[in-house]
Amino acid sequence: MLSKTRGIVLHSIPYNDKYAIIYMYTEAFGRVSYMVTQHHGKKSVVSKALFMPLSVLEMEVEHLHKRDLQRIREAKSCYPSTSLYINPIKNTVALFLAEVLFRVIKNTEADQRLFDYLYQTIHLLENENQGIANFHLVFLLGLLNHLGIHPNGDAYRPGFYFDLQNGVFAPHPPSHRHFLNPAESTFFARLLRISFENMSLYAFSRKERRVIIEHIFDYYRLHLPDFPEIKSLSVLQTIFD
Repeated sequence: MLSKTRGIVLHSIPYNDKYAIIYMYTEAFGRVSYMVTQHHGKKSVVSKALFMPLSVLEMEVEHLHKRDLQRIREAKSCYPSTSLYINPIKNTVALFLAEVLFRVIKNTEADQRLFDYLYQTIHLLENENQGIANFHLVFLLGLLNHLGIHPNGDAYRPGFYFDLQNGVFAPHPPSHRHFLNPAESTFFARLLRISFENMSLYAFSRKERRVIIEHIFDYYRLHLPDFPEIKSLSVLQTIFD
């Protein structure tokens, strides 16, 4: 069955000398794996250059629900992504975010709100030039909303503890060990107010930035038990050091 959908490239791996498997999050079908040829030139129906991490494509696909690997008949970019691949900082951010998405998005059913969030934030990364050092932090916190595990910051008061396991601020430390002390909790409560609109106003030291991402990933691991080590994190941290 032929269908049209937009899709976001998460990851690609070679299948053999002729084919590659492209993992994508699509608007119509959720997460899908596609088999594409690795040929270059005019004989290739779909150009390999299209499948860079976080590329956003308009596609005509052959989709059969019982098939593990689907086929792409035609594909083209939804919009030019020049800055995303020429700018080394944006490129590193894109690689990092694509790896995170590849690891956390498992749903094979469509989620329009999640797709819209990804589409809009990728477009913003392409065009925004202020506060890019904080872009991945805002993205990761915003993604929690769409995964259904966003922390509740409404109860914060000075001196409270942030319970990482339950995602809430409390006046006393919880009985388990997964919590932030009052100083760390104050910092985290401030971080929860960051957005793409105000991210350029937040200035963090190298140490603070490393602690922030450590706490965010601790939260991911507690709520997504199979959340693995993100290999591109070290490269991202080097870029912003």
